[in-house]
Amino acid sequence: MCSVSWAQRLDLRAPSFGALLRRLRLARGLSQLALAANAEVSGRHLCFLETGRAQPSRQMIQLLASVLDVALSDRNAMLLAAGYAPVYGERELAAPELEHVRRALTFILQQHEPLPALVVDGSWDIVMANDASRRIFGLFKGPVPSAPDLARNALHMICHPDGMRRFIVNWKDFAGPLVQMIHREAAGGTNAVATRLRDTLLAYPGMPPRWKVPDPRSAVPPVLTMQLKRDDLCLAFFSTLTMLAMPYDITLEQLRIECFYPADAATEATARRLAGCGDP
Repeated sequence: MCSVSWAQRLDLRAPSFGALLRRLRLARGLSQLALAANAEVSGRHLCFLETGRAQPSRQMIQLLASVLDVALSDRNAMLLAAGYAPVYGERELAAPELEHVRRALTFILQQHEPLPALVVDGSWDIVMANDASRRIFGLFKGPVPSAPDLARNALHMICHPDGMRRFIVNWKDFAGPLVQMIHREAAGGTNAVATRLRDTLLAYPGMPPRWKVPDPRSAVPPVLTMQLKRDDLCLAFFSTLTMLAMPYDITLEQLRIECFYPADAATEATARRLAGCGDP
């Protein structure tokens, strides 16, 4: 599956450096004074940067990006907006030089059997999945008549009225933090993919109106719980989201490994039965 390059992600109407810096700062709920204090720079200089009265150095951009904890793609956008060449590249996951990463991801997914595990990219498309995820979640996935091409996208399947949403008992508690994550990814105004995904998700029928307002102080909890029910089949999983440590490539930074664990004994027994495993 082809990835989307950072250049394709950039909005052609990209803001100036000052406007971009302000957007990223406000998206994290920081005042100018707070950001200046955290970055150990003067509030006056930060004000000049946001208003365009001063131009940042590369070192200043990297400093502010680190304090704001922005993604590598946004760091490239900040550099471009200030007139510098981007630093971080983006290779497709299928690239030969990333073979060691693919092997590691495959190992993680296989070791998680008979429980579901999958890998999603920066567009939230499922790029890798173990057999358990197809075996178990396939029981709760139906066709999406109005959007058949969206079946590979994790967030579309969770939020689309004809997707898995129908079978997630605690759907609002499970999907809400994920929508806020998309708000954060789109906050800088340069990630066109995240912006389109956010707008499409929020346009689905039945999405709570309050989800349209980003909450800069919200965070995806380290453990998400999902309760599934279809007819007499009830399963409960909690999941963890893991990212690769210290990536210097946009593709690798955006990968998320989601591993699902049984929240009760019945779910564990069902997962083992579906995999043809005996009792532990």
